Amino acid sequence: MFSIHPFRALRPKPELAAEISSLPYDVMNREEAAKMAEGKPNSYLRVTRSEIELPDIKDPHCKEVYEHAKHNLKRMEKEGVVFQDEKPYFYVYRQTMEGREQYGLVACVKTEDYLKGSIKKHELTRAEKEEDRLRHILATGAQTGPAFLTYRDKGQFALIKPITKKPPVYDFTTEDGIGHTVWIIDDDALIERLRISFSSLPCTYIADGHHRSAAGARASEERAKHNPEHKGNEEYTRFLAILFPSTQLKILDYNRLVKDLSGHSPEDFLKALGEVCDIEQLPGLAAPQKAKQFSLYLKGAWYSCTFHDKHHSKKDPLRNLDVSILQNLVLKPLLKINNPRTSDRIDFVGGIRGLGELQARVDSGEWAVAFAMFPTSLEELMNIADAEEIMPPKSTWFEPKLRDGLLVHLLD
Repeated sequence: MFSIHPFRALRPKPELAAEISSLPYDVMNREEAAKMAEGKPNSYLRVTRSEIELPDIKDPHCKEVYEHAKHNLKRMEKEGVVFQDEKPYFYVYRQTMEGREQYGLVACVKTEDYLKGSIKKHELTRAEKEEDRLRHILATGAQTGPAFLTYRDKGQFALIKPITKKPPVYDFTTEDGIGHTVWIIDDDALIERLRISFSSLPCTYIADGHHRSAAGARASEERAKHNPEHKGNEEYTRFLAILFPSTQLKILDYNRLVKDLSGHSPEDFLKALGEVCDIEQLPGLAAPQKAKQFSLYLKGAWYSCTFHDKHHSKKDPLRNLDVSILQNLVLKPLLKINNPRTSDRIDFVGGIRGLGELQARVDSGEWAVAFAMFPTSLEELMNIADAEEIMPPKSTWFEPKLRDGLLVHLLD
């Protein structure tokens, strides 16, 4: 069983939604966040990345940063630029990117479902990132950004779609060209139908937001531990999520750069690579066209590389991932990248940046070789989660990104 719950969102005044909402806290560095918030006194980056207002503080994870985040959120509430809905609702959030639309149901999900595995994971979390979001949630008493969940649709979207024919409460386009539209589901009968329909799902899957999910669950446990009157149905026993049908989502490629060829000459590396791949030089920059194929950029030339059929595994969904095959047959044995989670000789570049970014960074001389990957599929992601396996790091890149601060969940 899986359950969803309506909640009283803390949200911006409609005319301020575009200014207040922001990209997720973890897709930019401190300098980029400060620049994005320039001229926007109510940008949610002043809550999620409050260190941008504390130039003298070097440690972005010190107590003063979290206290300042709390101060800024309370200020926005006091000034009335954000307000909390009077009743618990569900919300529908549409994103539009290059003509493609995806519709998510914004709801709270139970920590219990996460802990027992009804909300399935496919990535490991990093302790320091998880701890950062935990401290932020506990300091502010709020989840300012949602976990990004997906599900195999069994008629749930059909219940949601009619709402999108009504006037939205928010409808704006951000500077990156992404459209953001929000509707409120305030009909009690429909709220109940949605609760019942989603409870029929055996599980959902974390598409993006493993750290948000883990921190949300830990915040629930922390609050319960310090509440002698804890009953199990408190608001803090849930965390914020947006649930999208898997058929509407698109995963972009997540590419690799390696600093050196581990002692190989370019010619020797290509010869060794030819033992596991069919290699064809390309006339110019080109992305891979199918699974089990990647594009390689080395010494000013692009190559199409297709793994030999014998390296495909139909029985093991984890070993059959393109990024797993690359790691096991190329990065580890040839380039000595034994642990891509910890090695400082590898970097990962989201597909949204384009292959030109890979070429430019190799041409700069800082990196020796680039691997442009074919995107992981949603079905592969869900199959691996079903098998309770963990993907290699940086296997998926989702676009568009969900906005922080548009619909916020308060723990009380």
